Amino acid sequence: MEYRRLGKSGLQLSVFSFGSWVTFSRQVNQKRALDLMALAYDHGVNFFDNAEAYEAGNSEIIMGQALTKLNWPRDTYCVSSKVFWGGDKPTQRGLCRKHVIEACHAALKRLQVDYLDLYFCHRPDIETPIEETVRAMHDLVSQGKVMYWGTSEWNARQITEAVLVARELRLTPPAMEQPQYNLFNRDKMELEYLPLFENYGLGTTIWSPLSSGLLTGKYNKGIPEGSRLSLTGYEWLKKRFDGGEGKDLLKKVRRLQQLADSAGLCLTHLALLWCLDNANVSTVILGATGTVQLKENLEALENTGKMTGRVLASIEKIVQNKPEPEQRF
Repeated sequence: MEYRRLGKSGLQLSVFSFGSWVTFSRQVNQKRALDLMALAYDHGVNFFDNAEAYEAGNSEIIMGQALTKLNWPRDTYCVSSKVFWGGDKPTQRGLCRKHVIEACHAALKRLQVDYLDLYFCHRPDIETPIEETVRAMHDLVSQGKVMYWGTSEWNARQITEAVLVARELRLTPPAMEQPQYNLFNRDKMELEYLPLFENYGLGTTIWSPLSSGLLTGKYNKGIPEGSRLSLTGYEWLKKRFDGGEGKDLLKKVRRLQQLADSAGLCLTHLALLWCLDNANVSTVILGATGTVQLKENLEALENTGKMTGRVLASIEKIVQNKPEPEQRF
């Protein structure tokens, strides 16, 4: 395993981490969750990602049960939660001080830990002043209940405002952002966030590096039973691949598969290693329903030498979506 600092912080995270979105409770029971987490940890993974919204808290309960049984030294791993979607009542949603703090306490109970290493604002809340959210996060950090706080899927303007508010009021600023980043979703990481990396040393814990499984090649001949796109409640995801854009992406995936074959790589490894080629990626969150799948993904690090400049250039010729900065005259 390799490790990278979380932005300008001193926290070292494994370049591959393990997350529970979609899988825990929905596809993975407590026994399998324990097996997956044990495998990840044994391979050097030290960050485990979760959120209050994942299966209405049940994902965190399963992870907490696994952490208790595994009984790892608490100083050897990091665990996260995210706050925004906690329930249907007005006080159970968003980023007001009440919900931010109560959601943290609830996550600690579900995960069965004394503190969260990382705590994310799962989405921006236009109904709550950013100062209120920053103050709530700062208080949790001051109380030792959270080590680092950050954002997820915020835009650069919103993150910048949070940083500037924190600096002005001498509060704890956000240390990281959790954006989607993969070969088909690049603009934020490669263009919009660049000033944040340069000016504030923002760290990133990226999700969906395989574009919801598209970059594994498993959808090249249709939607397999039991895959994410076949699950009830994820019709929005399936719809994305049913239209013309989805068909175009599948054509690119087939060409990427050919490139991976010629480079002596599996397509999954090519997609994961491409993400790691971006130095602003602190860690890539992996998801898996089985130990064989997870082990195969973790083994991508054994093939870093095959991601040559020629392969990277060939990828760009296939995807043709590299973000370009606006020209100033």
